[in-house]
Amino acid sequence: MNSFLNVLLRLCLVCCCVLPIAGCGDGAPRFHNTDISGAGYARDFALLDPDGNTRQLADFRGKAVMVFFGFIQCPDICPTALQRAAAVRRLLGDDGERLQIIFITLDPERDLPEILREYTAAFDANVLGLYGSPEKIRETADAFRIYSRKVLTGGSYTLDHSATTYVYDPEGRLRLAVTYQSTAKSIAEDVALLLRTPSNNQ
Repeated sequence: MNSFLNVLLRLCLVCCCVLPIAGCGDGAPRFHNTDISGAGYARDFALLDPDGNTRQLADFRGKAVMVFFGFIQCPDICPTALQRAAAVRRLLGDDGERLQIIFITLDPERDLPEILREYTAAFDANVLGLYGSPEKIRETADAFRIYSRKVLTGGSYTLDHSATTYVYDPEGRLRLAVTYQSTAKSIAEDVALLLRTPSNNQ
């Protein structure tokens, strides 16, 4: 009986020593939102800001970046997503300065540079609106797997489109896909994790 108890005791000691290592030894961050690290899409863009400068992800190296596609006349999804993005910056406190929010218009025919500037500034001075030719926007949306389609409404039109927000780490790598239903708190916690995770620790 003593020998049986000794074996049990040794097994317990092994479990106590090994389990904590197995639980946190891989070093991989645990996100609330969908981890898509290493995905082969949504790698970069080359679009114009309201001043006519070409902007790419590399311009924001050292910051986390949130990218959302939409259009100014969107009645609910786009303003809600941008309000949430602004809330994420507030929740980050001082680290909010290390988050860049980017809004890419899917409606460049109507979302002209000055209108785009005014629209994004209404949510947060940090939000940067980007545009391009209809062909360039279509190419970029396809590269990001963003669906959009014009829907005629009387003498005008609206757009059906994807509502996914992409999040990049400070090295410019795609890390997260955020759904429309995600909360600002969950996103802020994930961004904070990206900001403090070493670049070689994915």
